[in-house]
Amino acid sequence: MQQFIVSARKYRPTTFADVVGQKHIAETLMHEITNNKLAQAFLFTGPRGVGKTTCARILAKVINSQNEAENPNQDFAFNIFELDAASNNSVDDIRHLVDQVRIPPQVGKYKVYIIDEVHMLSNQAFNAFLKTLEEPPSYAIFILATTEKHKILPTILSRCQVFNFNRIEASDMVEHLKMIAQNENIQASDDALHLIARKADGGLRDALSLFDQLVSFSGGDVTYAKAVEILSILDMDTFFAVTEEILNKNIAQSLLIFDNVLNQGFDGSLFVSGMAQHFRNLMVCKNESTLKLLDVSEAFKLKYLEQGKKLDLGLIINALNLTNETDEKYKFSRNPRLLVELMLIKLAHLAQFIAEIPTLEDIKKKIANPTLAVPAVTPTNVVAKDRAVPTIKEVIETKVSSTRLGKLDRNSFKQNKLEKANLAEETNSSRAAQNLVLIENSENQNSQIPSIQEIMDEYCNTQSQRVSGLIKSISYSLNNSDLILTVSSKAQELAVEDLRIPLLQHLLKVSRNTITNVLCVMGEVVETERRPYTDKEKLDFFLKKHPELSTAIEKLHLRLL
Repeated sequence: MQQFIVSARKYRPTTFADVVGQKHIAETLMHEITNNKLAQAFLFTGPRGVGKTTCARILAKVINSQNEAENPNQDFAFNIFELDAASNNSVDDIRHLVDQVRIPPQVGKYKVYIIDEVHMLSNQAFNAFLKTLEEPPSYAIFILATTEKHKILPTILSRCQVFNFNRIEASDMVEHLKMIAQNENIQASDDALHLIARKADGGLRDALSLFDQLVSFSGGDVTYAKAVEILSILDMDTFFAVTEEILNKNIAQSLLIFDNVLNQGFDGSLFVSGMAQHFRNLMVCKNESTLKLLDVSEAFKLKYLEQGKKLDLGLIINALNLTNETDEKYKFSRNPRLLVELMLIKLAHLAQFIAEIPTLEDIKKKIANPTLAVPAVTPTNVVAKDRAVPTIKEVIETKVSSTRLGKLDRNSFKQNKLEKANLAEETNSSRAAQNLVLIENSENQNSQIPSIQEIMDEYCNTQSQRVSGLIKSISYSLNNSDLILTVSSKAQELAVEDLRIPLLQHLLKVSRNTITNVLCVMGEVVETERRPYTDKEKLDFFLKKHPELSTAIEKLHLRLL
């Protein structure tokens, strides 16, 4: 019985032309070999399973087989030294390597040292290796390979030519797996191979290991259903079904699908990340130029195109934000299942929420025809003819033109109020003509007009306690068609100025336009008696009110402490 060899070893590339997904590196190395411009040290860096060690072995073999007289079957095994830096990371190991470098090759032209996982060397070993790496013998070439470039000392990086290996694209891995399946007489569907490539996450060695496992499970007939079962991957049809239920606003069915996913043993975070990837693919389908970003088979690509036509781009972007937010909160949630279920409920109502948001055209129309809110005018109301209602644009321009840029004075707001109070009397008549609505009440022409006391009492009953207290604390009198309010302080004057407009509207309505103006004047300041505060002041107050207490204090010999 022939011994089984895994596909990762059996189909390891032996020439640069066979290397998958690293064309830029293979071409660069071939040009250096052809032009005889080989560096003394190379650093191959990149993720796992992308061909770093393979390219190092091919390079070591090619540079020694340039002489046509050599045997083509010669593999130059004695000229290639592979060192695992994870287990040989001390200074003594590097010293032993330096001693070997001094011996020239017996067969071939170069001695090649491949040091894998070089980032595992200690700092002392790196420093001991510096001199040999910078000025090695003419026949020595060093190839360092690592998955963690950031752990290597800058002094080592500066002495090497650095080649960055990329993750292998899914399409390249699928083509390579098809070639292997054809050579091994294995029936494999494109959907299953794309699923393997997506699961491998850019590593061809991982893809080949999964392929061998799937072949053993399926008995040589690799299908999409078997791939989903053995690889423990959520079926993409699940996400298509959930999206359809979301479009139909069928929350109950979408929750049942999620429950079925959990019963199959999948974690909720996989479902959330899968939904995010599904909406990302739907967004990619909205533009023909981005269709190449879909790492799926042609059958699923058609499904994405069909479902993408049913969804608006704005809905997809909002769904992506929602799934991404749920994914971030999932790890810290005390009830992760409820978090995912809330996400599905929000997704089902997302289209309705977006429809209620005003569009840009609606906003432009409102800006083009803005009006300020004005009091409702009844048929008995007469609007002042000289008053033009300003637009929002005019109000903003007025505010901006009157605002000074720069540092604000501390007393700017106080000065503004004082200036407003000083100019109040001069502008009363003009402001009343511009801002007030004169009201005529034809139904009550024959009724008697209430007195000013009754009018003010009625107004106090309809206002807040603060306004009512303010009006009761000031005196007022009627002079022809003017109501004169007499205040005793500057604070009262400012408060009355803010109250003047609504008060005048009430007076116009109740007095049937007989009172057309409100004036505020400063009266005499009444000095109130100072209340006693200290103990001595309180005692003097009581003695003044009750003189007989002084006799009792003297007889009892009492005094303040």
